[in-house]
Amino acid sequence: MDAFYASVELLRYPQLKGLPVVIGGAPTEEDLARSRAWAGRLHEIAVEAFPRLADYVGRGVITTATYPARAFGVGSAMGLMKAARLCPQALLLPVDFAEYRRYSRRFKQVIVSIAPVMENRGVDEVYIDFTDAPDGQREGGRVLARRIQQSIFDATGLTCSVGVAPNKLIAKMASEFNKPNGIAIVLPEDLQPRIWPLACRKINGIGPKTDAKLQHYGIRTIGELAACERAWLVARFGPTHGAWLHDAAWGRDERPVETASEPVSMSRETTFERDLHAVRDRALLGGIFTELCEQVADDLARGGYLGRTIGIKLRYDDFKIVTRDQTVPDYTDDARRIRQVAGLCLKRADLSRRLRLLGVRVGSLARRADLGSPAAAVQSEPELPLFPSTP
Repeated sequence: MDAFYASVELLRYPQLKGLPVVIGGAPTEEDLARSRAWAGRLHEIAVEAFPRLADYVGRGVITTATYPARAFGVGSAMGLMKAARLCPQALLLPVDFAEYRRYSRRFKQVIVSIAPVMENRGVDEVYIDFTDAPDGQREGGRVLARRIQQSIFDATGLTCSVGVAPNKLIAKMASEFNKPNGIAIVLPEDLQPRIWPLACRKINGIGPKTDAKLQHYGIRTIGELAACERAWLVARFGPTHGAWLHDAAWGRDERPVETASEPVSMSRETTFERDLHAVRDRALLGGIFTELCEQVADDLARGGYLGRTIGIKLRYDDFKIVTRDQTVPDYTDDARRIRQVAGLCLKRADLSRRLRLLGVRVGSLARRADLGSPAAAVQSEPELPLFPSTP
């Protein structure tokens, strides 16, 4: 989907089309009051009434941005304060995940009514197998791609970009070629002229660390990566990753489109508006921690899952990240149990430093229905203070 969150917001606020808009941060009381006051008439709110990014103060990050904002170098996961320096005139809207999930369900329902072999890849992206879908082979897939685009637009008012290729690896890359609202067809014979000149980072799965290591060896493009011997890559990147790098550079990917998949874990985390200290902000951190545990428990219950591995994630003020986890004998989705075990994990982390982020995770998931009648959760011990009361 094209700038999905931002595009959903522009359906509510069409007066902001063509303007730089950034989506990020939780709604403020002012945001909520404005929404209530203008319920049913959001399109009438004057542009001047929206907060400007230049006035933002805090530690929030960008979830997404409209294309006019991206032209200034603003992008996802960038701190809002940094973005304000690049594009101070941008308008700032809070994140509304409930609305985005609603539109996500709508556009996916449209797709499966046309091409039912679909793999869900998150709120705004899917893989679709065109092999046996009606018109899936006409004009290299362009006919079906157009139909999907038009049907989604008719049903939701949103646009999407489609990459059609022999496999998921290349299709993912192709979906970025002609954004927004574009279609890109990549045939096997297009590998060398269209794919090899691209930077290695364009391959989904090559992150900044791998890219930096490749550049250290003078490898900047996919074509240069393809020119490397498999054995050379294996010797430097390991047997699994090195072999994958070689296959990816040559456009090889045998992964099927999977219509059903199970989550590996469920987690919730929050980045604080200011760095918090485990002692001075003990009460605040304790409340946030409990809320995160309750949110994860709700996510598990709604999905019908139980988990056994419970852990925490901390990001310190120097951006260093640490995780701790513990596997327990009983499957659970109980918030108190999750909080108890996650609290034990907290005690194994350094809490003398200021914290920028706190997260809670539950893994080793199993479906409640598959466990029959799982044993009742172990009784929680009396709750102990999570954070130290003295330095």
